[in-house]
Amino acid sequence: MKIIARGEQLKVQGPPEEIERFERKLDSIVALLEKRHHLTEESLLSILTGAVQSEEGTFFKHENILVYGINGNLIKARTKNQALLVSAYERNDLIFAEGPAGTGKTYTAIALAVRAWKNKEVRRIILTRPAVEAGEQLGFLPGDMKEKLDPYLQPLYDALRDMIPARRLETLMQEGVVQIAPLAYMRGRTLDHACVILDEAQNTSLSQLKMFLTRMGKDAKFIITGDTSQIDLMRKSDSGLSKCMDLLKNIKGIAFVRFDTTDIIRHPLVKKIVTAFHQLPASRGSATSTQSPAKTTKATASAKPSGA
Repeated sequence: MKIIARGEQLKVQGPPEEIERFERKLDSIVALLEKRHHLTEESLLSILTGAVQSEEGTFFKHENILVYGINGNLIKARTKNQALLVSAYERNDLIFAEGPAGTGKTYTAIALAVRAWKNKEVRRIILTRPAVEAGEQLGFLPGDMKEKLDPYLQPLYDALRDMIPARRLETLMQEGVVQIAPLAYMRGRTLDHACVILDEAQNTSLSQLKMFLTRMGKDAKFIITGDTSQIDLMRKSDSGLSKCMDLLKNIKGIAFVRFDTTDIIRHPLVKKIVTAFHQLPASRGSATSTQSPAKTTKATASAKPSGA
């Protein structure tokens, strides 16, 4: 296409389908500018790369705030698949969110849990992840059981501290309203009236996932997040996330949201790094050495958000 700027006018020349596509992108940019009164490089790139879409209002319906964080931070869905995760949460009790690092899977899931608790939809927030070291042997860790496990659970604490003031969070944890524990501590429990999030699920076996999923009690919401390209188990074939997603893909009430590099919202270099590692041959990288996860179901991918 050829674009000519004349004052406040834009003259566009090219194939009709490309001009129509250009108009949609430009309308999205103008709508975002009118709503936020400013544009960032990140939001502009999101629109141009298709991470944010406005054809059916997918993004703008999810401009509604999920949580008012500390220091006036507004937490909401920022990409297409984050919006799909919010939409899937409204329609399903069990959601799998799989994709590369930096896409906001866990952060969005925790925001949904905090919102549900504040709206009195659930009584408890339970966050868990397997205590698996990322390719390192940390050896003996000093302190009591909590102090030994805290390093593994730190990312969950970080997200919560963005959404709940530190003193309030400490009180909620003492009261058992917010619980953060390794996956092994879930055995034997019945988790009802709770929003439960399993993070780093690629580091769990199929039997561990079965144990976790069968903890679901009355009025519970479960969200499982993971990245099958970052398996830290000694044998990557032991990872049960892809197998579990494939096994459950046809069950009603379970949604699958597949994140990709267009959803990465960290430093711009992260997207390039993830893309570079995905290009490694199977014999050199883990990204292609595991079974492909179940793709986003058509029902979930095309579901119109319900204004979460």
